[in-house]
Amino acid sequence: MQKSQQNVITPAVIADAMDYDAYRQLIDDCLKEDQTTGSKQSEALTEYTRLNRQRMNRLDKTVEINDSLKEKLKKIPESWIWLVLTEGWCGDAAQNVPVINKMAELAPKIELKLILRTENTDIMDEYLTKGGRSIPKLVCLHADTLDEIGTWGPRPSDFQEKALEWKDDPNISHEEWAEKLHKWYAKDKSQTIQDDFEKLLDEWT
Repeated sequence: MQKSQQNVITPAVIADAMDYDAYRQLIDDCLKEDQTTGSKQSEALTEYTRLNRQRMNRLDKTVEINDSLKEKLKKIPESWIWLVLTEGWCGDAAQNVPVINKMAELAPKIELKLILRTENTDIMDEYLTKGGRSIPKLVCLHADTLDEIGTWGPRPSDFQEKALEWKDDPNISHEEWAEKLHKWYAKDKSQTIQDDFEKLLDEWT
């Protein structure tokens, strides 16, 4: 791992990070003020956040982790921290962070921590995707040293290229792109991200 990455993810960052319940509460508190998370505010971002809260509520109730992945999560031999960069207005975060939380809940050795992208750009800039600050981004760390084990994000692997193709297509508006994005997630039912983590756990352990 690069020295700069070791410097930006410090014990203080981990200590100040939120657990999942606190993250969900932050989103609720922001929406009570007709706002979203982070420093960038607009009516559009607030409306995205309202929709995302509905998505997260649904996923919190319906996500089922595959039996084979459950077993791998339970057998992780050492303590890890999963640090996730996220925001309440991000559609991909709304679709993936609840699944990540479900996985972490099943793993006795994993502690899930969440931080906002807009408040942690120094960390975000160490984990760019094709030069962009794409979220959610998960960084798996050794709990004792904070050395990096690996990363995941911002989308399930088999979907990332397709989503970027849609985004770059001049014939697809942003609204149409978002609709296609969320239809894919609804049809996939978190299976691709679970497949990703089955493979990653084999690599990381």
